Amino acid sequence: MPLKDPSYLTNGYLDTVVDFIPTMPGIRLKDVPPFVRIMNPGDEFMVGFSERELERAKSASCIIFNTFDELERDILHTLSLKFPFCYGIGPLHLLENNIVVDKSLDSIKSNLWKEDPKCLKWLDTKKPSSVIYVNFGSITVMTHQQLVEFCWGLAKSNQSFLWIIRPDLVVGDSAVVPQEFVDETSGRGLLAGWCSQEQVLNHPSIGGFLTHSGWNSTIESISSGVPMICWPFFADQQTNCWLSCNKWQIGMEIDNNVKSDDVSKLVVELMIGEKGNEMRKNAIDLKKKANEACKISNGSSMVNLEKMINLLQTSPK
Repeated sequence: MPLKDPSYLTNGYLDTVVDFIPTMPGIRLKDVPPFVRIMNPGDEFMVGFSERELERAKSASCIIFNTFDELERDILHTLSLKFPFCYGIGPLHLLENNIVVDKSLDSIKSNLWKEDPKCLKWLDTKKPSSVIYVNFGSITVMTHQQLVEFCWGLAKSNQSFLWIIRPDLVVGDSAVVPQEFVDETSGRGLLAGWCSQEQVLNHPSIGGFLTHSGWNSTIESISSGVPMICWPFFADQQTNCWLSCNKWQIGMEIDNNVKSDDVSKLVVELMIGEKGNEMRKNAIDLKKKANEACKISNGSSMVNLEKMINLLQTSPK
């Protein structure tokens, strides 16, 4: 690093294992944020921004993360060796649910899109753990060909699915799926513009999540005990994917150059395969730990939140 020329993006060099990152043995260059994998990092905004924020972080009273000790204790400890106190106070949505808050704020939502209420009603008609939920987040985009590959992969899998398709999901074009795909999957598939992801992931009929591996989606999936198929796009998503697939054993990665046969194979394995069942057990175990972390009395995230508040109250202004 930095890369010598563009050929290093495709000649296998990105499979090189990085052996000096604590707590992440076996991580590859392709698993670190893409803005690092460039030829002129000095010209990349995110590189300079990250450097400035890391320097500022050294003078912070503490640093908080939307995670919990039982999930990333080793990472939080390692960061604390070089930075101020690092506290996991998440999953934040579970912590919020356990704290009495002003109910007048319930109408304030963070969604960038309007939720479609029919999603939950449709899920009510499905058997437990029989539906794979597909959502690539608020800003991830793909080509029309990638959209088509996902379509026919889901069709070939013969599994039920709920697919959230934003109008701007496809680069430079409207996100329109082939009519033949709609006809082929009629009755076992539902397409919608947006949904309440937390409610969907916690619905009994959801058995898996095909995701872009954004951190919000990752931590919400963990909190719901739902295993994942990971298709990371940019930023932290590649690293989140690596953690899910290699460290926590709750995910399977799909190649960026997505093919319908690969999608079908992974969906079937996730939903009814032996590996999928093992990942589901691991995910359910992490769900229990996430809920334990957010207990009012002695949960690790609640304790860390109290520490953070006390620290801020006693720190010089």
